[in-house]
Amino acid sequence: MAESEREALLRREFNGQTARIPWRELQAYYAHGSVIRVAPALDLVEVAVQLGLDNARQFETWTRRGDVAPVSDTEALAWIESDALLWAVVAPPWVLVQEAASGDRAESP
Repeated sequence: MAESEREALLRREFNGQTARIPWRELQAYYAHGSVIRVAPALDLVEVAVQLGLDNARQFETWTRRGDVAPVSDTEALAWIESDALLWAVVAPPWVLVQEAASGDRAESP
């Protein structure tokens, strides 16, 4: 499969798998160190695609700038306290998350 075909396939797959999810439902993944925060300025699907393509150069740039990083304890606590609703996509072995529009809150079960 050509690289552009692979990229297009990954983009379609990740776009179809992206969903809003309450932070509280991601706690087990966070506890395992599997949750990565993506800055709001970046396209969540594009980050997942680049991860799927093993684009180390792009990830080095994003991590150096702090645009892609493991979720900190401070962020996790703030999201629990605010009952945050996040955009998420699974890009094995990671769960990539991004804050949804400000003011979005998870609905109580």
